[in-house]
Amino acid sequence: MRRSYPLHPFLVMALLLVPPPAFALTLTLPGSVINEEQRSEVPGSYALPTAPFDGTSVPARRVDGAIDQRAFELMAPGLTTLAAMMPLRDQVLAAGYEVILDCETRACGGFDFRYGIDVIPEPKMHVDIGDFRFLSAERDDEVVSILVSRSAASTFVQITRVTPAALPNLAVTEDVDLSVTKHDRPLSQDGARIAIGLALDADGSAALDDLVFASGSSALTEGEYPSLAAVAAWLEANPGATIALVGHTDASGSLTANIALSKRRAEAVAEALIATHGVDPTRIAAEGAGYLAPRATNQTDAGRQQNGRVEVIVTSIR
Repeated sequence: MRRSYPLHPFLVMALLLVPPPAFALTLTLPGSVINEEQRSEVPGSYALPTAPFDGTSVPARRVDGAIDQRAFELMAPGLTTLAAMMPLRDQVLAAGYEVILDCETRACGGFDFRYGIDVIPEPKMHVDIGDFRFLSAERDDEVVSILVSRSAASTFVQITRVTPAALPNLAVTEDVDLSVTKHDRPLSQDGARIAIGLALDADGSAALDDLVFASGSSALTEGEYPSLAAVAAWLEANPGATIALVGHTDASGSLTANIALSKRRAEAVAEALIATHGVDPTRIAAEGAGYLAPRATNQTDAGRQQNGRVEVIVTSIR
């Protein structure tokens, strides 16, 4: 969503964030809005940060309700993150909210905090790892969080509001057909070979989505994995190629721990390719990206499952 407004010196904008009309939270932004992005979910669940990064994760409280999350890019040259946050904090307090967490870059936990919370992706919400501020607050059964950062030319503000939301009425009949047709069966050996081969040829990378690791472990569970046979077949067909296996995780835990776990999982896949499929170990590298490259939200179980994966990347073809 893109919106532009006429530029005036230190223009303010009234922001109304979806709650019951009598208790609407109206915030005035400290600059001219040049871009806006909105995400909403009704009902939904939001992990509200309640404390700085503790060495393992960002402590958070699950809040259910109507979620309204907006990111704003402001034309506010020279505005510091403190100068941007102060009037927003004052307005939140004036509206009757009590502060839960109020921190700046280092006190929040820096890199680990930034990547342990829910943020609208770049470029809509830019976060400078060395200069950001965060606030979370609550009022009765409503919560709000504000994230402020900046680039060389703009100030970025993300505001997340969760208010009570009733579950939709569901029509129920006495006779319910619970049969489910599955369309996501694992690929056969031939299907995997074709799909992964095409992906490596066209894109230079492919996700190995049939891999199963023991819970909280880097060990592959026993079984046949068509994706590994497909990678081995592609390497055999491309004898000059080398690959990197890159492990990925969800956002549970610290970045350091997740990078270590994701690398061990990539190494386990490399070992399986070498031991089971006879791939030359000099053609394989194994690395870990932790939670730095999600392909889905980390706010749901389904999203976290999608983010935990190993991908194969073509690094050279001679």
